[in-house]
Amino acid sequence: MNSVFVYCEVTEDAQVAEVSLELLSKGRKLANQLKVRLEAVIIGSSKSASIAPAVFPFGVDVAHIASHDNLFPYLTLPHASILKHVFEKEKPEIVLFGATSIGRDLAPRIASALKCGLTADCTSLEIGDHTENRTQREYKNLLYQIRPAFGGNIIATIINPETRPQMATVREGVMKKEIFNPKHKGTVKKIDVNSILSDNDFSVSIIEQHIEKSKVDFKNSQIIVAGGYGVSSKENFDLLFQLAEVLGAEVGASRAAVDAGYAEPERQIGQTGITVRPKLYIACGISGAVQHRAGMDQSAQVISINTDPNAPINAIADYTIIGDTAEVIPKIISFYRKNSK
Repeated sequence: MNSVFVYCEVTEDAQVAEVSLELLSKGRKLANQLKVRLEAVIIGSSKSASIAPAVFPFGVDVAHIASHDNLFPYLTLPHASILKHVFEKEKPEIVLFGATSIGRDLAPRIASALKCGLTADCTSLEIGDHTENRTQREYKNLLYQIRPAFGGNIIATIINPETRPQMATVREGVMKKEIFNPKHKGTVKKIDVNSILSDNDFSVSIIEQHIEKSKVDFKNSQIIVAGGYGVSSKENFDLLFQLAEVLGAEVGASRAAVDAGYAEPERQIGQTGITVRPKLYIACGISGAVQHRAGMDQSAQVISINTDPNAPINAIADYTIIGDTAEVIPKIISFYRKNSK
């Protein structure tokens, strides 16, 4: 058991997906703590062979490349066969996947094939020790797989002390993407695809692929205007879109606002939604439950607009406006239009 592995998803334009780069950044830190290598697995078309240099600055020591024209778009069976082969051979200590549609499809198959544990939708990963109460047996350097449970009402820390690899899927946006060393150089290992795959792995084929672009772009939004149940109505929630248009921002929502029908589910921010890190987060009518704060507390600056001066969101806000969003937001829009060039 001598490495941390990250499965790197490949995008339509033959680039490594953002969530995979975030996991490489976190994987490098975990590997440093364990004093082991960070390794990446990249599976895709023949164009994927050129991707390896893009992952090395994130601290990757070894990039395993499986390239074949039949490996893109993603298909479950061939990807699972390749990963199973690599992990059985390399025997990693930790394996990380993005909690995307691909990661959620692939990771459970690998865990089942290798007979190891898997924790889904993690929001944090740490290295720590554990002592079994009943036997007093000590386990060193385990992966703490931290995720919300029971609808986000508690935070669970899960460990796999007996089985390897320790596997987890991690939500997009919860790990910070960071360059480890722009000059870091790793080695490339090419996977002999033909010796691993059989005709059975291609029993399913993709005839047509239609991809609908996301309506919400939190990733590239420097400002997010988010609304909660305290906005009081869908009509009032429309004011957030007006403010966002003026500021060049994106609109988000708390779970309570989504449940109330004020906003679409894809706009939900929090433990059971999206994690964001904008330069400015404007929280409108959001009480600030711990589940929501977990999805936005890494924002550079937070402005809270709330009728309750004791709302938990105010404790982390840089600026607090006490008032009704239906009255405050139109004033902000008017003032901004008058004073902006």
